[in-house]
Amino acid sequence: MSTKKKLIKIFLSTLYLSAFTFGGGYVIVTLLKTKFVDELHWIDEKEMLDLVAIAQSSPGPIAVNGAIVVGYKLCGIPGICFAVLGAVIPPFFIIALISVAYNAFRSNEAVQAVLFGMRSGVCAVIASVVYDMASGIVKNKDMTGIILMFAAFTANFFFKVNVVYIILAAALIGVIRTLVEVRHGTH
Repeated sequence: MSTKKKLIKIFLSTLYLSAFTFGGGYVIVTLLKTKFVDELHWIDEKEMLDLVAIAQSSPGPIAVNGAIVVGYKLCGIPGICFAVLGAVIPPFFIIALISVAYNAFRSNEAVQAVLFGMRSGVCAVIASVVYDMASGIVKNKDMTGIILMFAAFTANFFFKVNVVYIILAAALIGVIRTLVEVRHGTH
């Protein structure tokens, strides 16, 4: 596939995903995986997990960060531009339209009921993302990853450790693990 066609496909894919995704960045992560890993086979599953980790640990909205890392992986700087443009256009126009009629939406019971119902769907999609990411670690029988995953969950959920500290600790463990693997020639 030519670079031009690939850039158009990246743009149209992120535009479509962004236009029809409700529930925020974590929902779009599973859709990015479905599109670029499962359907197009442009990225492998392990690499997608790494890209998601980068997107989550970077400042800013995860949907845009996800588009940046996927776009860069696929086509470099032009890929970033096309992916981000596709990811940003739908929310921009939707928010612009909603802001015009905000007062009518705010007090409309039907709109409130729809938004309330959508929360359940969003919870299900987020659970699916967690399952997909965790199953990739478990499938590879990566004991360090499994222990780290449960330790991070336990630290945050039960002990209320700030997520920033968990991300920094996980990054440090990842660096140490990579250095050890490189030194022993297993990476």
